[in-house]
Amino acid sequence: MHLDAGEALPTKAGDVLRQGEDLGRWVQSVRLGWDQLTAVQQRMCEQVLGIEPAPEEEKPQRPRTQADKWNAHLTAARQFYEREGHLKVPRKHVETVLSEGGREDQFRLGTWVNNQRSRAAGLSPERVEQLSKVGMRWS
Repeated sequence: MHLDAGEALPTKAGDVLRQGEDLGRWVQSVRLGWDQLTAVQQRMCEQVLGIEPAPEEEKPQRPRTQADKWNAHLTAARQFYEREGHLKVPRKHVETVLSEGGREDQFRLGTWVNNQRSRAAGLSPERVEQLSKVGMRWS
C-alpha cells in the first residue's frame, strides 16, 4: 500500500507507521537479517520492493564475550609493557588501544591487572602463562 501510494520505503524504525505497524522497523529488520531470508525472499525484496541488504558498516557488532574482553585487556597489557617495560600499572590507569577498525578503545588496565593478580589461583594455566609472558609479577 505504501509503495502503491508513491511513497518511498523507510529505512529506519519509527519512520512510517501504517495501521499500527512500524514499516521502517520491518524494512530495517529485513535489510539487517538479509542472510536469514531465502533466495526467493531476497529476490522479491530486491525486485518488487527495492529493498537491498544492509552494508557491513550498518550492521550491529556482535556482543563481545568474556573471552573477547579478557583478550582485549591482555592486548592493552602487552601495549603498556612494550611502552613502559613493566606491568606495575597504577590502579587508576586507563590504557587506550587502537582497534582493528581504527576505533580507540579504553581499558581500565590498572584495575584489571590488580584483579588478575588477586585472582591468580583461580586463573587457568593458559591465562597465567599469557600474563607471565607479558611481564606480570604475581607478588
